[in-house]
Amino acid sequence: MSIAVLLADDQPLLRMGFRMILDAQPDMTVAGEAADGDEAVERAAALAPDVVLMDVRMPGTDGIEATRRIVASGSRTRVLILTTFDLDEYAFAGLRAGAGGFLLKDAPPDDLLSGIRAVAAGDAVVAPSVTRRLLDAYAHRLPDGHAPATRAARLDPLTEREREVLLAVAGGLSNAEIAARLVVSEATVKTHVGRILTKLGLRDRVQAVILAYETGLVQASQR
Repeated sequence: MSIAVLLADDQPLLRMGFRMILDAQPDMTVAGEAADGDEAVERAAALAPDVVLMDVRMPGTDGIEATRRIVASGSRTRVLILTTFDLDEYAFAGLRAGAGGFLLKDAPPDDLLSGIRAVAAGDAVVAPSVTRRLLDAYAHRLPDGHAPATRAARLDPLTEREREVLLAVAGGLSNAEIAARLVVSEATVKTHVGRILTKLGLRDRVQAVILAYETGLVQASQR
């Protein structure tokens, strides 16, 4: 089945470039375009695309708020944030708002395409190495109103093995890499990840990574 993508960016030339890349793929179609956050929310509701390729900085309602609204609507649409890491500290806020992942704007076309496919398939960690750098830079700026002990208690439902898997996920490892590290099958890792998400009431791997940082499971020496 074809992956329907909504392009949300305030720069027409960038949207045109993304459209040309996506239109050349046999498994993707461009469902529509949006020039700002409000339009992105409206078009996502009307078109129900599989993925919204969302710029962060747009006039009026930005990509963060647009992402939050799309996710809050209960739509099956997933959001892939586009950011410039060196300048844009709002990318992490986008993940907290419910984005399925993020890419740098200067990512090679192949990375963009694989990222869209990954997010459409429900794999939230698009670029693990970049994820780690972004989390390292901004996780400490994200107060959630809870004492450290209270935050850590959120992990109490997990078994020791599930904590190991969560720590590996937070380190940006793929299921195959986690399986090799723990000497188990990839299917076993997938089962562990699914149980972690269920026990902690999380939507996807990105939320799991965020929680690992917020609860202190990932320590400074491990980053």
